[in-house]
Amino acid sequence: MLLVNIDYIPGKEFEALGVVKGTVVQSKNFGKDFMASMKTLVGGEIVSYTEMLNEARQIAVKRMVDEAEALGADAVVNLRYSSSSVMQGAAEIIAYGTAVRYL
Repeated sequence: MLLVNIDYIPGKEFEALGVVKGTVVQSKNFGKDFMASMKTLVGGEIVSYTEMLNEARQIAVKRMVDEAEALGADAVVNLRYSSSSVMQGAAEIIAYGTAVRYL
């Protein structure tokens, strides 16, 4: 499955099948969340949250691709990510775009 964040695929003509999305709400366990809060006192990257968000993006993309494949898509164009805080230590990640089939 080709995923691009532009609204065309060079050299390809396609028909739009519709918007597809994948979403996940991810959190860390209490111990890692506590250590992350300690890190805010001294500054720097909070590696456990970086890892959590990377994992969440991968899950969201997989779910989006599964939805696109169910429509018979060859690619997803105009891929975008969105995130929001759901509660302390938990984030929602959404991957979305337009499923397309080559002509």
